[in-house]
Amino acid sequence: MLADQFIIVFTAYVIAAGSPGPSNMRIMAVAMNDGRRAALAIASGVVSGSIFWGLMAATGVSAILSRYAQALVILQVLGGLYLLYLAFKAGKAALSSDKDQLRPTNERKATAATLYKRGLLMHLTNPKSILAWIALMTLGLGPGSSPYTVLVILAGCAVLSVTIFCGYAIVFSTAPMVRLYRRARRWIEGTLAVFFGFAGLKLLLIRI
Repeated sequence: MLADQFIIVFTAYVIAAGSPGPSNMRIMAVAMNDGRRAALAIASGVVSGSIFWGLMAATGVSAILSRYAQALVILQVLGGLYLLYLAFKAGKAALSSDKDQLRPTNERKATAATLYKRGLLMHLTNPKSILAWIALMTLGLGPGSSPYTVLVILAGCAVLSVTIFCGYAIVFSTAPMVRLYRRARRWIEGTLAVFFGFAGLKLLLIRI
């Protein structure tokens, strides 16, 4: 039944998108440090990147792309380097004084369009996003699947994407979370530096 297919696909998407990863951790950090506006702008970019790869998977473009190792390697290298850059920024923040952190950060000074592009870049340069969407479409689409099925999967995942990523931005920009960040700023930034560094190195070193 179609309903069963949709439940499986949407459940898989929630698990994949909602579990801690570079995009979620970045949104969380920006929300606590720079506020809801900045976090929502980055989250919007991440959502757009997710929907883009969903469209590519639905049209079969990403399946073709996945067969060309060089294309995925380029994305892998770009994504890994970007994560290492985020690790450097988080590490620098962890080592800085509280006085330095009171100064406006790049996220606070950046326009919404710039923040959006950063979120979009993070998701587009992650080859795992392509492979995850291919897996989702494989789960949801069988031989002879109608355009209606594709449309429902894309629309449903788009709604879930907005809910999950923007939800991170809203929840972690609340007053209790901001107070928590201010009390444990160095520990949080240090943890993020380790996380982004590990994720970046893993992305650079693994073979797709």
